[in-house]
Amino acid sequence: MNIKTRMIGVDLDGTLLKSNKELAPYTKEILKKAIDQGILVMPSTGRPLTGVPKELLEFPGIKYAVTANGARVIDITTGKPMVEELLAHDIAEKLMDVFEHYDSFREIYFEGVGYASREALENISKYLEVPAMANYISSTRIAVDDVREKFEEEKDRPVDKIQALFTSVEDRDAARAEIQDISGIEITGALPMNLEINAAGVNKGKAMIELGKVLGIPKEEIMAFGDGDNDLKMLKEVGVGVAMENAIPSVKEAADYITLTNDEEGVARFIEKYVLV
Repeated sequence: MNIKTRMIGVDLDGTLLKSNKELAPYTKEILKKAIDQGILVMPSTGRPLTGVPKELLEFPGIKYAVTANGARVIDITTGKPMVEELLAHDIAEKLMDVFEHYDSFREIYFEGVGYASREALENISKYLEVPAMANYISSTRIAVDDVREKFEEEKDRPVDKIQALFTSVEDRDAARAEIQDISGIEITGALPMNLEINAAGVNKGKAMIELGKVLGIPKEEIMAFGDGDNDLKMLKEVGVGVAMENAIPSVKEAADYITLTNDEEGVARFIEKYVLV
């Protein structure tokens, strides 16, 4: 079986990258083969642009990156957004007000850059038990004295995304209950104890489909891979949704196919078997 595919969007954490956050040699080989066959391959991530591994941004033939859960699709060559759907500052302020009531790590993304308080970054392990994920965040965010002050300084700029990490599921759920009636937002999360907030309607799949319209690629020929809650709508909306074996149950249920785990290089295995000709 060969699935006709012209665009592939791939989540990073828990999907394309192994648990150590590395891009394995076999995966790189298969991505290159797909690109050589004329398929547009792109990261499709909740990360800001500055959080996308340099290795992927410089990978020959990767032209676009879906970032901040689809809030911004960037032309990597020019650095300019192809698709942009941002969170209004006044709505973001309401979210910050709620998250500050909890023991939480709070970060804001402006134009592809993530900002967090210096003290919070120094104590990131309190909120993330996985060292590789903690190291990724601490090494890719801009440290500021106070993230709320940074937010207020940028009051004329809309926000790509807000993320909060909590120390307990109870706090996360309580915060979610407080914000769920705020209009104009999309709530997801890719980690056990986080909340990711975008403008209403934003998701990775919608962003890929919008890019497809610009490039003349129908959604039926768009494939996506994912594992977390922020991948759920992406897998539902594109033509072919593929969940990782390590995906959460709701993502597996939404997918058309299930591949091997990220540590077994499930993305590459699936592409080689069902996409390459």
